[in-house]
Amino acid sequence: MQDKELILVVDDDPQITSFLKRYLEKQEYRVICASDGREMLGVLTREDVDLCILDIGLPGKSGLDITRDLRTESDLPILVLSGRDEVFDRVVGLEFGADDYMVKPFEPRELLARVRTILRRAKVVSNLQEKEPLPSYQFGNWLLAPTERTLSKVDTGQQVALTTSEFELLHLFAAHPNVVYTRDQLLDTARGRASFAGDRTIDVHIMRLRKKLSPNASDPDVINTIHGVGYSFVARVIQTN
Repeated sequence: MQDKELILVVDDDPQITSFLKRYLEKQEYRVICASDGREMLGVLTREDVDLCILDIGLPGKSGLDITRDLRTESDLPILVLSGRDEVFDRVVGLEFGADDYMVKPFEPRELLARVRTILRRAKVVSNLQEKEPLPSYQFGNWLLAPTERTLSKVDTGQQVALTTSEFELLHLFAAHPNVVYTRDQLLDTARGRASFAGDRTIDVHIMRLRKKLSPNASDPDVINTIHGVGYSFVARVIQTN
């Protein structure tokens, strides 16, 4: 039983939590439910959670604020749910560090596909960390260390937090500079081949990376947009080991 992955569902709608608990348990997951941020943090202190499905519209502290706060100290995979199909909400959810975003009402099979993809990607990351060290990449004043999964400034050592998707994208870019990738190819990297028609969240991940890598207006943009195609990484990259 303990070998099953544990999913924490946080939503103040008992119909949603009851349905997701029954549905995901039928898919051989363990599921714990919470109705607000306080209950959620209580579960996280007691349990080793593999994925959190988090509603934005919680009473008290919103799911967005909880996501942002969690990202300062944890890389727990987070799938955000929202009752509003607004581009702004989607952007903010990913901006605050969610790994993925879905709108209610959702198709259960699509949610399951996204859950499986996030968990599969997290497992791959964990396995990679247990193997031999991977080469690091330096570009400008940045050092990307895939083994430690860190991005830090060379001159100060200050680390910048990246979500799982952001890290996977930056790793791909740094390992293959000047290669043009389509949005679908980048979604394959960010989601492990669980992309969906019309999904533009890759643009939000790229926007977040740009802000983190070039926080000042005078800094050169290291990710180029190739109109009608996708993106390429144009920084001069040095493999350090």
